[in-house]
Amino acid sequence: MKFPDDEGVMRHALQLAARGRGLVEPNPAVGAVIVDDRRHVIAAGYHRQFGGAHAEVDAIRAAGERSRGARLFVTLEPCCHQGKTPPCTDAVIAAGLREVVIGCQDPAPQVSGKGIAILKAAGIAVTVGVCESDARELIAPFRRLMLQGLPWVHAKWAMTLDGRIATRTGHSMWISGAESRAEVHRLRGLMDAIITGAGTVRADDPRLTVRPPGPRTPLRVVIDRSGESVKLDGLLVQTIDEAPVLVCVEHAHANTHHLERLKGAGAEVLSVDADRSVPQQLLKDLGQRQLTHVLLEAGGGLHGSFHDENLIDEVHVFVAPKIVGGVNAVTPVAGQGRAEIPELPSLRDMTIRQFGDDVLIEGRTQTSRLFRH
Repeated sequence: MKFPDDEGVMRHALQLAARGRGLVEPNPAVGAVIVDDRRHVIAAGYHRQFGGAHAEVDAIRAAGERSRGARLFVTLEPCCHQGKTPPCTDAVIAAGLREVVIGCQDPAPQVSGKGIAILKAAGIAVTVGVCESDARELIAPFRRLMLQGLPWVHAKWAMTLDGRIATRTGHSMWISGAESRAEVHRLRGLMDAIITGAGTVRADDPRLTVRPPGPRTPLRVVIDRSGESVKLDGLLVQTIDEAPVLVCVEHAHANTHHLERLKGAGAEVLSVDADRSVPQQLLKDLGQRQLTHVLLEAGGGLHGSFHDENLIDEVHVFVAPKIVGGVNAVTPVAGQGRAEIPELPSLRDMTIRQFGDDVLIEGRTQTSRLFRH
């Protein structure tokens, strides 16, 4: 395989990096390609799983002695610290590569330009910024965790053609079809946590597990002022051996006796201050746990709270060709809402796919753009 320019090589590395999503977190997804002077590919690699070889090492191992005098393209600055694996800068220097072309600088404080400096000091030519915007976009969730200590929030809902997630009676089974529901489970399997609200738990008694199991087993989180929506005989507690449960309660309203029984059944309880933003306090706690991706899978009230506080980074919306009508039918995003129609589209980098009769609309929000730079 041969590429006409450096951008083409880096785009190939970015495509390889994407294969690691859901497998490498809390590390970033990274891809690497080694080429000769005419941009013929010698070897390629990517970060395949957390704790495993980083992309640079994966590619260098595949290239062997052919690395000497070659050029390395890597989507993210090579690390220079001892973590689960040795520093990648050591491997790059030992491989005898003459040039390293980097997509973007690593935002992690322990790296952040230090890897580049080490490579230059070793006499290796370094170029930074090839496909930089796309490289930053790829690691946006990692940047959020490193720079703000918060996870990347995905919001998912299924709605009818007239924008409803339930009828006026509260009936919602099933808006979307079997193919869409299978895609939801695939999405869940890439998440570190799934967040829902008390209303959803009371109405649906959900499992919120991944079926069949995916790359990750997400923590199941319920936001409930008192914690009473999570019943001891409910499916969340009954399936606690399959996935952990965290109940986020407001300290002033918590039912202490019930919560002690939930703890006895294996659930964890997080008590937050009712006078401050509950979503923000929860996300801060999840960030401290090094959770990178969380899925908000709830009713309109909780979606509205996150939306009002600009906490949603990415959306996954299934639209079914069904109409329910009714002024009292349930909207997917409640809360206070915007005072005016936004001038710009609320989503960027939007994609549309079809699952059976349903259409899936996905994209990152304009709010998430703040973490590209």
